[in-house]
Amino acid sequence: MAHIFNLILVQPLLNLMVLVYNLVPDIGVAIIVLTLIIRALLLPSFGKSLRAQKQMTDLQPKLNALREQHKGNKEAEARAMMELYREHKVSPFGSCLPLLIQIPLLIALYRVFIVGLGSGADLNPLLYSFVHAPAHISPYFLKVIDLSKPSIVFGIIAGIAQFFQSKMMLPKAGGGDATTKALQFQTLYFLPLITILFSLRLPAGLPLYWIVTTLFAVGQQYYIMKTNPTTA
Repeated sequence: MAHIFNLILVQPLLNLMVLVYNLVPDIGVAIIVLTLIIRALLLPSFGKSLRAQKQMTDLQPKLNALREQHKGNKEAEARAMMELYREHKVSPFGSCLPLLIQIPLLIALYRVFIVGLGSGADLNPLLYSFVHAPAHISPYFLKVIDLSKPSIVFGIIAGIAQFFQSKMMLPKAGGGDATTKALQFQTLYFLPLITILFSLRLPAGLPLYWIVTTLFAVGQQYYIMKTNPTTA
């Protein structure tokens, strides 16, 4: 299983990063370019998911009204919600795709950075025939930040970026039951905190990836919110 994972994710990502590094010998720039390529390839999938997330946000007032209308009757509430989803052609699970994609990507990138940024690592066995192995990959971004070690600065920036991305998709008006409010609170504050805490233990290359991919997502969300009419 690990061999297949390395074959379909880790090795291609490592080769792409080294290929970019050969063109621009700065590992930070290589990671940024790698991230943008990943986001470009996943643009349709993430776009569909973000539209579904926006539709769910737009439907929140109607969902709150249904909860109030069927208060105390969970079965009737669930039926009414499913009917509302069908009416507006919305999937309540459509916004889960980014998380399902990001988790294996983060694991793969962690392995890429461990191998690619490791001192004295022999990359030749992992590189394709058309990818030249550099004599040495410097772990420094702009000759200042060591991306092979944790960075509290990148961790905080990644957490702030995560906060703004989460805040963009929250309903403008308040409301909702206790469960919904708790979930919104966790999304808005807990995820950024977790992002920062994990960044303090991981190579700075990972939070750099997260910063770029999150800022890309913010731009994509902004575009979708401006170009798609409100569902509810």
